[in-house]
Amino acid sequence: MSKLSKPSFTFEKRARSNGFSLIAGLDEAGRGPLAGPVVAAACVLPLCKPFKGLADSKRLTSKEREACFKKLVSHSSVHYGIGIVEADQIDRINILQATLLAMLRALEQLSVLPDYLLIDGIHAPKTELPFETVIEGDARSYSIAAASILAKVTRDRQMIAYHALYPRYGFDRHKGYATAKHLEAIQKWGACPLHRKSFDPIRELAQLKFL
Repeated sequence: MSKLSKPSFTFEKRARSNGFSLIAGLDEAGRGPLAGPVVAAACVLPLCKPFKGLADSKRLTSKEREACFKKLVSHSSVHYGIGIVEADQIDRINILQATLLAMLRALEQLSVLPDYLLIDGIHAPKTELPFETVIEGDARSYSIAAASILAKVTRDRQMIAYHALYPRYGFDRHKGYATAKHLEAIQKWGACPLHRKSFDPIRELAQLKFL
């Protein structure tokens, strides 16, 4: 599936035609970084005219994501939940299990109980709800695209807040990803409590002094 494809309500409408009424999209942000949490979002959209500018969060600028986020969370017909798993738990259970746990937590935060799930990717959390996994779902389904924006903006905001606690790492700029500047900071200062100690290259640097 091309990354240039645009999201639609095709998956949601097909679920509706099969008798489901409340379809939630699920997506995550932060599987790859060396630091910070993994964040998942669940979102139920009204199946009407889509929000202007709604798309895969990776194709939007930070300003566009913030605008979409504000529209979503302020809309009376949009239901959403956010789930967060921090770095220490990621180290204990691994990033895949942490991602699935974040999705379950996001579902628990929904103010409505969905009867069908559209989940980005190929993995799904253990749930009794019927679901469908959608490869590149954030570029194909409006509900998943909305969840991707909610998760990404929530995580970015949290990493900016963490920057105030650990300013030497530059979390406000790279959000925990393995940029050259971030790696240089880790080599100079060691890892902080936000770093995922099970991730390379942090795991390989046995002489690090953890703050």
